[in-house]
Order: sequence, then structure tokens, then C-alpha cells
Amino acid sequence: MGLIDNINKLFDHRIRLGMMSILVVNESVDFKRLKELLEVTDGNLASHTKTLEKAKYIVVEKSFIGRKPNTRYKITKEGKAAFEKHIEALENLIKQQR
Repeated sequence: MGLIDNINKLFDHRIRLGMMSILVVNESVDFKRLKELLEVTDGNLASHTKTLEKAKYIVVEKSFIGRKPNTRYKITKEGKAAFEKHIEALENLIKQQR
């Protein structure tokens, strides 16, 4: 097995890596909060959420709070497992280089 076999290409981008890091420790996070935490534009965040949603790593929940639309994101079981496997692979890579 190669040194980087379990490193997930979907988490290569810092925004997707950041999103998954936030979602793995929070039950759910809304669009506005993710945008603030990651310091990205609406379009940039939307693009990366679509990528993770397509991979079934996150789910999108749309609702209204009063009359305002609210979009929340949650990590899926698949997403959590894939992210943990990715982090473990990075840790193993670092350990092998010491």
C-alpha cells in the first residue's frame, strides 16, 4: 500500500478541509456562520458545499426562520468516516517521515 493511498482528494482544497473540520465537531452549521469562519465569498462556499454534497459527505437542510431562508449543513456518516480516514492517513504520513 502506498504512502498516500488513503488521502482523500476531495479534502485537498483548504475550504473543503475547513468545512469538514467544522462540521465534524458541530451537529450543524448554517451558511452564514461557515462563511464567517472560513472567510470566503458566498459563491466560493456554495461551490465547495455542492462538491461535498455530491459526494454525499454533507447534507443540506433548507428552512425559514421567520421569513428569512436559512441553509444548514450537517456531516453524514459517510462524510465523517471519510474525513477520519483522511486525517488518519495524514497522521500516518507524518509519523513515517520522522
